[in-house]
Amino acid sequence: MRNPRTRWAVGTVAVLSLSLSACGGSSFDGGTDSEQSSGPASIKVLIASSGDAETKAVTDASTAWAAKSGNKATVTQAQDISQQLGQGFASNNPPDVFYVDAKFFATYASAGSLEPYGDSFAGKDDFYPALRQAFTYGGKLYCVPKDFSTLGLQINTTAWTKAGLTDADIPTTWDELASVAKKLTTGKQVGLALGDTRDRIGAFMVQAGGWVTNKDATKVTADSPENLKALNYVKSLLADGSAKYPKQLDSGWSGEAFGKQKAAMTIEGNWIAGAMKNDYPDVKYKTVPLPTGPTGTKGTLAFTQCWGIAAKSKHKAAALDFVKAMTAKDAELSFAKALGVMPSRQSAEAAYVDQFPQDKAFIDGAAYAQAPVNIPKIDQVLTDFDTALQGLPNADPKQILARLQKNAQAVVGQ
Repeated sequence: MRNPRTRWAVGTVAVLSLSLSACGGSSFDGGTDSEQSSGPASIKVLIASSGDAETKAVTDASTAWAAKSGNKATVTQAQDISQQLGQGFASNNPPDVFYVDAKFFATYASAGSLEPYGDSFAGKDDFYPALRQAFTYGGKLYCVPKDFSTLGLQINTTAWTKAGLTDADIPTTWDELASVAKKLTTGKQVGLALGDTRDRIGAFMVQAGGWVTNKDATKVTADSPENLKALNYVKSLLADGSAKYPKQLDSGWSGEAFGKQKAAMTIEGNWIAGAMKNDYPDVKYKTVPLPTGPTGTKGTLAFTQCWGIAAKSKHKAAALDFVKAMTAKDAELSFAKALGVMPSRQSAEAAYVDQFPQDKAFIDGAAYAQAPVNIPKIDQVLTDFDTALQGLPNADPKQILARLQKNAQAVVGQ
């Protein structure tokens, strides 16, 4: 299955025109920086690129920043960013600036690998609250989000009409989703293709009012009644055949099953637009918000990354100035056009919706999205949870959640 943050380029990438301040005037309190006393700095930037288009976009933006600031930035596309960052931290020679996925953020922050620059970042409150929360650890905002994605419900409009459904039937509740999924299920097409991990099923947990932890990730709440209700609901869709996992549809991910029209609906993020345009251009579809849970709770998941600055960087002032350039409103809108991501600044939302009205359901989800679990060294526990979810059709949801509760508590140390 594809990584939930996989993106496809949309349109042509242009060199970004950025309004930048010279790093020499930075007020960043980052210790003694070599460039403050010896002239221009040369920073290393490591990115986990989705492809040539993203690498070019970041490189072009970096070139523009260098020309304006008098500094230099070398952008490297990582082969395995987690491994390369780990090696850099261990050898005390990390890149100055780098992508940090929300899933791994807490592990890096707890180890002291990241410079906690976020609380002093100018305009920090312009970033969506849920995204700031994703990069807050120990009460400190460590880094600012560079962009984000959320989940929405994709509907094949041809199949929808053929089933006799109208806009009035667009599901806004779990019961309605179950109903239309049954109506859309035929001998050749399932009603809903659903990813078999927490990165999709987790949205139902949020809609039920649950999640793996409480809001500030200080308490594990995996075995809650709300989460049980969510897993039981998903299991019921799988049991009656109105929903299926991608592997049951001979597909690597839900977007592929949807594109091949083996499913009339799916739940994916805004990255699906590029895949549909490139691989399935003849399939007509639209995206609507995910349905609410039993008590009317809205819920979706946020996938995001921040611009991390190494705690051991020798060029922190220049690194901060680089991050300011990359997260300026106009720069974020340029990245959105080039890459299909959504800007992390609230002030860019109106302009984004004007340019991409078909993505309104995605960006509206920022108001109620749940970011990934923010606990250090929780990776293996969550991978185990994913494995259990893959067996959900023949498993006891209560036992799945009890195992997650036990394993997560062991990591948190409750």
